[in-house]
Amino acid sequence: MLDNPRSPRVRAVAKLAKRKARTETGLFLVEGPQAVVEALRHRPERVIDIFATPAAIERHHDLTVAARAARMDVEEVSEMVLAVMADTVTPQGVIAVFAQFSTPLEDLLAAGPRLVAVLEEVQDPGNAGTIIRAADAAGADGVVLAGHSVDPYNPKVVRSTTGSLFHLPVVVGGELPEVLGALRGAGLQVLAADVKGGDLLEARESGALAAPTAWLFGNEARGLRDDLLELADRALVVPIYGRAESMNLATAASVCLYESAFAQRLD
Repeated sequence: MLDNPRSPRVRAVAKLAKRKARTETGLFLVEGPQAVVEALRHRPERVIDIFATPAAIERHHDLTVAARAARMDVEEVSEMVLAVMADTVTPQGVIAVFAQFSTPLEDLLAAGPRLVAVLEEVQDPGNAGTIIRAADAAGADGVVLAGHSVDPYNPKVVRSTTGSLFHLPVVVGGELPEVLGALRGAGLQVLAADVKGGDLLEARESGALAAPTAWLFGNEARGLRDDLLELADRALVVPIYGRAESMNLATAASVCLYESAFAQRLD
């Protein structure tokens, strides 16, 4: 059992909570039994190490099964070591180290996507992770984090995706004009979610949402700059019928992605 919280190996894992260490090593953390099992099932070739407390190993039989299928061992660690490694305040007893696996934009386009989420300067890890999860649930073909969006391998992003990070292509980087130009060249229209846009319901009724679409989502506080908004073919807003002052970005993105998913399946 690994039981020394001050050992160099434990410290190296703990450092992966910081972007600098992730950039230098090309590694990232996956916390929690559900996320680790999903990662093992869908990206077994990227797993480096799996750590778990004896209690977690006993409790989560599917973890052992998934690790065995990936031809990996689960290394036992003490509760104290796990606490040092983990980014969460109350870890769930399981943590793994994986190699990063960003998808090139060219590979996403080559697959003939019909629905893509594009994030521009989305900074909140919870929002980014939830949008990736919503894109996965809506059957989107990929997610692009352009410009200065949050690192998708930030532990909070990874946790918020609840395993969806391992299900669909995620493209990291690229300036927005080039990204949107490439998506448009692949036959997708670009729809921007913005408070200054037209009514989403009207777009649905006109049939505009049935076409292959790249949805563009901007910064939580500022939205999309005017020059970036002009890059879209059309801007749309999710209408608010109640008294809410505004809608959370991830919630609005979920609505937009599902509206396109519904329209494309009825087309």
